[in-house]
Amino acid sequence: MPRLLPVLALALLGLILFGQGAYIHAKALLAQVLLERAFRKTIATGHPVKPWRWADTWPVAKIEVKRLHASAIVLAGSSGQALAFGPGHVEQTVDAGERGVAVYSAHRDTHFRFLKEVAIGDEIDVTKSDGRTFRYRADGSTIVRFDQSGIDPLTDRHELVLSTCWPFDALTSGPERYLLHATLIEPDSGRPESGS
Repeated sequence: MPRLLPVLALALLGLILFGQGAYIHAKALLAQVLLERAFRKTIATGHPVKPWRWADTWPVAKIEVKRLHASAIVLAGSSGQALAFGPGHVEQTVDAGERGVAVYSAHRDTHFRFLKEVAIGDEIDVTKSDGRTFRYRADGSTIVRFDQSGIDPLTDRHELVLSTCWPFDALTSGPERYLLHATLIEPDSGRPESGS
């Protein structure tokens, strides 16, 4: 019986950790359903719509990589609370389609898990809350320390950076970030948000 106790304790710990991981992924999936609904209402009404009554943020964009069938609704701001539910638009960076660098950040194990599959040359569509869509082409990636991004906020180009923790398969967070760089190739397609 004494030998069984450590085995049971480890099994219980494993079950708890698995439950926590499953909870995080379930919360992320449910949040995206609610965010998608709020984003469609935002486009339809022209006013920010909160995804749930007590939310302190709202959807501002949708990022899509059609080749991968990947998409995510982006929230205003990049606080830890916002990132628990979706990618965040990093404060003090431009909106998609504007001159400068639009930066969106998300967790590597939920909303930006697809970044490890994005290839140079892939097209990335960003639909803003006014329904306008801007198309970017992935043209490079870098791995940087969280406090040394190398992003030039004063660039006169139209750029996009998608940021997440690195390495993709790490079990704990660290100081490095993966930055996917893209350049605008199609200013405003004029296509309304399809709701897909």
